[in-house]
Amino acid sequence: MCGIAGLMTADGSAPPSAAIDMMLRALAHRGPDGEGRYAAGDVAFAQKRLAIIDLQTGDQPLFGPGGTALVANGEIYNYIELRQEAHGYNFATHADCELPLFTYARDGGRFASGLRGMYGIALDDPKAPELYLSRDPFGIKPLYYTEGTFGCAFASEPQALIRAGLLSQRVVPEKARELLQLQFTTGDQTIFDGIKRVLPGETLGIRAGEIESRMRRAAFPGDGPIDIDEAYAITQLERVLLDSVMVHQRSDVPYGMFLSGGIDSSALLACMARLNDRPVRAFTAGFPGTGVHDERTHARNVARAAGAEHIEIEVTAQDFWRELPAIVAAMDDPAADYAIIPTYMLAKAARRELKVVLCGEGGDELFGGYGRYRSAMRPWFLGGREMRRKGILDSLGVLRAENMAWRDGIAAAESEAGQPGRTKLQVAQATDCADWLPHDLLLKLDRCLMAHGVEGRTPFLDPVVSNFAFRLPDRLKVQRRLGKYLLRKWLARALPEAKPFEPKRGFTVPVAEWISTKAVQLAPLVARSPGIAALCYPESVKALFESLAGNKRAGIACWQLLFYALWHRIHIEGGRSDLSVMEALETA
Repeated sequence: MCGIAGLMTADGSAPPSAAIDMMLRALAHRGPDGEGRYAAGDVAFAQKRLAIIDLQTGDQPLFGPGGTALVANGEIYNYIELRQEAHGYNFATHADCELPLFTYARDGGRFASGLRGMYGIALDDPKAPELYLSRDPFGIKPLYYTEGTFGCAFASEPQALIRAGLLSQRVVPEKARELLQLQFTTGDQTIFDGIKRVLPGETLGIRAGEIESRMRRAAFPGDGPIDIDEAYAITQLERVLLDSVMVHQRSDVPYGMFLSGGIDSSALLACMARLNDRPVRAFTAGFPGTGVHDERTHARNVARAAGAEHIEIEVTAQDFWRELPAIVAAMDDPAADYAIIPTYMLAKAARRELKVVLCGEGGDELFGGYGRYRSAMRPWFLGGREMRRKGILDSLGVLRAENMAWRDGIAAAESEAGQPGRTKLQVAQATDCADWLPHDLLLKLDRCLMAHGVEGRTPFLDPVVSNFAFRLPDRLKVQRRLGKYLLRKWLARALPEAKPFEPKRGFTVPVAEWISTKAVQLAPLVARSPGIAALCYPESVKALFESLAGNKRAGIACWQLLFYALWHRIHIEGGRSDLSVMEALETA
């Protein structure tokens, strides 16, 4: 796991080393174990390394036949299997990320089509001459780029491109409104004017600093469900889960997992316990002294049943007020998901013992876990409705311009997901995997863990698992008003102490409760934020904060507004992140 950055010039000149230096410094937190650089003709790139596999010889850049060179952020899990296919190919290292150089020599620009893993890759072929940027199909690992008269530059985080002086820090107003309404932004355009995402599964071919080709590798099969017997499906589910967890445990450093006690993380623990001789280290966060459900007791029981070493982390109001600016600073591509708080605190604790954690992201999307999927499956006359039809700030009288334009990105993803033969449930799943998953859940995981030099791995988001799960019939995903039916059935056998068919409370972080204790002081600070004032009526924002007590919807809205006020202060206005929430908002 690493941070990568680089530049291809438009005029053929050597890229300025100062820009590469600045990007490398900006990404230092992503790779504390070393750095590497490469320069050839009109291309230069660099990498900050977090050493996970091949600690001795795996430094980057890596080199292949004909002078090809590569830097990568991620892990290629099928590197052992690919090496067995590479008869006659001379590998220089034992590193997993050397394998894309072999597949490029074999497959050219389609080198990523057979990779199993999470990755953001930059590969230079100076003889072509062409630079390739590639991202894994689910978008587990980030990759951004910007184009200008200088050419094309890329980095693992937008702030690296900004700090290199390649463009100014300007917000796209439409994306800011989208963020406030959705809690994430959609598509390739980020909230920063001039910075775009390499989309999940995309490989860009760049010549003379201009993008000349785009290839896309889909996360899911294009067809509909297959008919499969439940008993056989459970057998196959166990096979694919164990296979994925096995390859996701490939590491030369200690690893553990994040355990909420929910279906997804409990299923991972059941697999890890079966595959490991030593007790699995499982980390759980709880919120003592608050009104939200504390998952630690259930997680503790599940961990005990699996023979795991259970580590409990308390996240308090003091942590919230002290750490939130630093957490927001890590979210340069913003996602106002309140789960960033426990994720960041868990990573902070885990880094003392581990470099790798396995996480349950993707389980809901693959196995049909969300209530919104069940709504999308029903006809309108039985209460069916489209996903995310209402924005978080709708009808609260806060936004200066309330319209449905914020939903355009979701609508485009829905349209693309609606391929012939797919069910309504499959369309909903594919829609979430286009934007919600990479631009909220996985973005949160990447930034919060990499802020502490910890690698997060997601075994559900693996081709072996996704190709099986997506094509399950709807009845094996949703049954008796329960999502993740097949996963629950398997878990009831594999780890019955997880109680997968008992009613579960949704995961909640008590942000509204914490904010309500200081709502009066926060109200004017958030309302006068330049970012908030540009989009919202300040007096309405103040009134919303002052009406917070006991109003759940207002609580979530106030969290959105507080997050964006802090984000704007730190990432646009240049404010400090080493202060408390109040100090960060008060300090000009």
